Amino acid sequence: QNEKELQDMVKQQEEKVLQLIDKSGEVMRLKAEVSELKRYLQHAETEAKVLWEEMRGKEHQVDTAYVQERVMLRREVHKLRLLLMEKEDENKRLPDKY
Repeated sequence: QNEKELQDMVKQQEEKVLQLIDKSGEVMRLKAEVSELKRYLQHAETEAKVLWEEMRGKEHQVDTAYVQERVMLRREVHKLRLLLMEKEDENKRLPDKY
């Protein structure tokens, strides 16, 4: 009976180890995703900044298509910023969850 109990305990420990491996893989995947989102956000912010600097000197000569593109970029930056905040919140909750 002791042998059976020991085998059950070993089996439970193996299952726990496998779960931890799965969870650590998920954490690594999420960290990579957050890193990628940060890069996208930085890229979009840089584009928006450059474009706003260009527009500042052309107050009366603004092209409508150009302005629409700028607005779209600002929306994209906003969306990326929200995604980043969601992922950071999710990452903060992961250690508590596991």
